[in-house]
Amino acid sequence: MGNWLTTLGNMVQKYTGEDPSGASGDPHEDFQHVARNAPPDELAGGLSQAFRSDRTPAFPEMASNLYRHSDPDQRAGLLNRLLGALGPGALSAIPSIGGLSGLLGGGQVTPQHASQVSPEQVQEIAAHAEKQNPSIVDQVSGFYAQHPQVVQALGGLALTVALQHMMRRR
Repeated sequence: MGNWLTTLGNMVQKYTGEDPSGASGDPHEDFQHVARNAPPDELAGGLSQAFRSDRTPAFPEMASNLYRHSDPDQRAGLLNRLLGALGPGALSAIPSIGGLSGLLGGGQVTPQHASQVSPEQVQEIAAHAEKQNPSIVDQVSGFYAQHPQVVQALGGLALTVALQHMMRRR
């Protein structure tokens, strides 16, 4: 555990503004380095902050982007979490998604089912899920903390927000 804290400590100046010349650090590379060593709950906390930050796109947009860059199993995992936050029958109440309710409404979403859902539809599902159950942000963060390679798709600003949060917690 100490190794990831040392790594994070060495990055503090880059992301806290204490060393302006360090601003040229690569948040993608730094995030991957920390992610390889940090406990998943610490990584999930950083991701939650990135999803909730007013400096990053809204959670539904970021969830859609993650979906776009995920493999079929990860897509199914994300959809299962989002649909679990919505509750039974909620898909039919979303006009543009209603046609998927037969496909997605019967138990666990499989990778094959997930392949029939577009990133735009995921964005809409995520928006409704977040309204109904704001803790979905933490659930998705926990899920993607297990898949940090996909998190790169969020971009440098979101990764920087996640790293900054992790540094403040240490």
